[in-house]
Amino acid sequence: MPEYAKFTEDMIKTHTILVPDMLPIHFKLLISIFEANGYKMKLLQNDSRAVVDEGLKNVHNDACYPALLVIGQFMDALNSGKYDVDKTALLITQTGGGCRASNYIHLLRKAVDKNYPQVPVVSLNFSGLEKDSGFKITPAILLRLLYAVLYGDLLMTCYNKCRAYEVKKGDAKAVLDKWQRRIGNIFRKGSKKFLKTKMIYNDILNDFAAIPLKKEKKIRVGIVGEIYVKYSPLANNHLEDFLISEGCEPVVPSLIEFVMYCAAANFNNAEIYDRKNTSSRLFKLGYKFIYHKQKELIDVMKKHGSFEPLHDFEHLRKLADKYINQGVVMGEGWLIPAEMAALAKSGVQNIICAQPFGCLPNHIVAKGMSRAIKEDNPDANIVAIDYDPGATRVNQENRIKLMLANAKM
Repeated sequence: MPEYAKFTEDMIKTHTILVPDMLPIHFKLLISIFEANGYKMKLLQNDSRAVVDEGLKNVHNDACYPALLVIGQFMDALNSGKYDVDKTALLITQTGGGCRASNYIHLLRKAVDKNYPQVPVVSLNFSGLEKDSGFKITPAILLRLLYAVLYGDLLMTCYNKCRAYEVKKGDAKAVLDKWQRRIGNIFRKGSKKFLKTKMIYNDILNDFAAIPLKKEKKIRVGIVGEIYVKYSPLANNHLEDFLISEGCEPVVPSLIEFVMYCAAANFNNAEIYDRKNTSSRLFKLGYKFIYHKQKELIDVMKKHGSFEPLHDFEHLRKLADKYINQGVVMGEGWLIPAEMAALAKSGVQNIICAQPFGCLPNHIVAKGMSRAIKEDNPDANIVAIDYDPGATRVNQENRIKLMLANAKM
């Protein structure tokens, strides 16, 4: 096995780490936490056709679309000349679960080694997959990352609601930018003010609630699917922006749901297969803490009353039990049908399920379960949209327009 460049502790001071664009709102907050710990990071936002072409050039076409895009975005950035390749590193996430993407770090390293052998690839994971890396996640960093996800979810929820109805275009973006800067600065300064969640939550809700909104009723469209294509503008061809342009309100489930899904999968599997150990017990304790923090945010949103609260994760688990076993955890597993059911039952009848090429579990639990959810929710209008290197944006948008035409009827 070839030896690839490794990220060492000394590189924290000298290297800029490039981060792929998945959740622009959340990732800017997450980056600020690492910056407070001495890391230099840059969120990539290159999204031209060259990204796809680089992915096709460097990855076997059997690889899943998210992996192709992430690797393509990295290679396009390195080729751009904007970065000193002798002082640049790349960061890729690994869930450590059954998703094939956990293994795509090796494809990325192979592509980088062929063109830029001096560039190290950093793994962001919580499963101990890379034990010899200088990139460390301490308990203090982990705690801040959790809070950043919660703040990001609140900002994303309020922003999508307000920009769909804002009287003056740009008001919602101005409030979003203000709070991204403010929360980012709290993390960068190492301040513990981020712990004052109820105060910050209410301040955010008040600022968004003060934006003048139109009184008209718009079609609400939920977005579910594989995590990268669901959230990434690069992967879904700026789906949220397209829905706004079509006069709709996009409704996107929170990232904290996926975090809790990963934690629940660990201790659920331990119970199903009778393999309880210290790790599964720690995951269960972590899950209880995260759920407590999610409930806190939900309670603040309910009390404020201006925005629809996040889905209670225990409610999602109960919904999942009606359609699918919680032992189904490959890819996004039972979370996709649970989110579809939760959206339908909360009045979001129109649902887009983002389907990336190469993600077999996603197609099974999404397309396979949509019929059962429709039978239980007759008004549900669920459409699967495929995203792959050969799919044209026009075809994708035409399918969505057809769905919206049915919704208007």
